[in-house]
Amino acid sequence: MTNPPAVAVLGAGGTMGLAMSVRLARAGLAVTGWDRTPGRARPLADAGGAVAVSPASAVAGASVVVTMLSDADAVLAVMGGGQGALAAMADDAVWAQMSTIGEAGTAGCAGLARERGVLLADAPVLGTRQPAEQGQLVILAAGPPAARGPLVPVFDIVGRKTIWVGDQPGGGTQLKLVTNTWVLAVVEAGAEAIALAEGLGLEPGLLYEALDGGPLDLPYLRLKGRAMMARDFTPSFQLRHAAKDARLAGESAHQRELDLPLIQVLAERLTQGAKERGDLDVSATYLTSAPSA
Repeated sequence: MTNPPAVAVLGAGGTMGLAMSVRLARAGLAVTGWDRTPGRARPLADAGGAVAVSPASAVAGASVVVTMLSDADAVLAVMGGGQGALAAMADDAVWAQMSTIGEAGTAGCAGLARERGVLLADAPVLGTRQPAEQGQLVILAAGPPAARGPLVPVFDIVGRKTIWVGDQPGGGTQLKLVTNTWVLAVVEAGAEAIALAEGLGLEPGLLYEALDGGPLDLPYLRLKGRAMMARDFTPSFQLRHAAKDARLAGESAHQRELDLPLIQVLAERLTQGAKERGDLDVSATYLTSAPSA
């Protein structure tokens, strides 16, 4: 029987990185995490994992290295350079880049991986904190077949399914941009529908009564809509990250000269809200439109 992989999680104190690393540790894998703010990763130690003092020390001995950081600049800074994690990785270790960092960021990671001679899987996820805690993420992966074997036990613990998009890094990121566009459009449309109902003097819950049981009755719309109506914006997917993701989708559309105005509007609207409410949940975009805000 193959021994389970030793896993390093860089960004183990963030919303997603913490949920994933704790779940991996509780499943019996040897997990070492690192975070710029070490105290945020303390629950990993409570779950049986270890917390390292640097990215390089975190990846020492790991067969799988997961990056789950805020943006491309953070990933490239942590992994690159003479003191970065890539320099300390074992030659046969696999890098699973699971942050949402866009096409340019993914290309930068692929270049670093080639220079170092390690296998890279581009594997962002669809899902937020609660699905990560429950092992219900959808992993959108692309990378060489040789990288897949070591990653299967990791992906199977944190995700309910993995979709392989191709053999080269990039396809996973592209699919994440597509799915994020839909997710963010649902949230913003729900926010504006609720704001319109309130502006008209209607009870917002009538929206869900009208949609109940039909093809437009989306669970995610209900989830975020309840948060909006309760003014409960406890973060599971922070608004500032949503704004960043919308901008990444807009960049890819612009590069291909695609006429997709909704993506641009989403990016502008979410960025506007994130200036004041970036640490709140994405559902807080509602406050930008709410009549009583």
